[in-house]
Amino acid sequence: MKGSVFLKKLLIITAILIIISTMIKTNAENKIVIPEESLRFRIIANSNNIEDHKVKNQVKNALEKELTTILATAENIDESKEIMNNKLDDIRVVLDKILVPKNINYDLNYGSNYFPAKTFKGVIYNEGNYDSLVITLGEGRGDNWWCVLFPPLCLLEDNTNTSDIEYQFYISTIINKFK
Repeated sequence: MKGSVFLKKLLIITAILIIISTMIKTNAENKIVIPEESLRFRIIANSNNIEDHKVKNQVKNALEKELTTILATAENIDESKEIMNNKLDDIRVVLDKILVPKNINYDLNYGSNYFPAKTFKGVIYNEGNYDSLVITLGEGRGDNWWCVLFPPLCLLEDNTNTSDIEYQFYISTIINKFK
């Protein structure tokens, strides 16, 4: 009896995974590609030492929550850009609170910025120049962190506990919602 219940559950799970993997095939290569019309966010650390990465992560945590909240009402890329443009002073206030006491200079660039190619859990982030908010800490010689603010994918990218299929399904769902 236990074996047949287990087998039924296994078959159901397998069927669900097959259906999900079929649903997420969005281009000819069966990969999900982030749309060209996106708004990205990037923070570049001063260096690769531990303290500089702690500061980068502190800035990331403060601004990611702030930006996700202020962009939550945006229904398209143009609204996202307008909201971002109107909130640059607020972003500087957050940065100043974190960085001025530590005597760390920064550069805030909102506009077209270069991003290298990246693949994460089967999702392709193409290389190119994208509308984005880029914050460079100090000399900007350290590793960077980045995400996509619109479509709103930032909070999903840190979720490394999901399987590739789950992650791709979530990304695909969000991208399709904002097409």
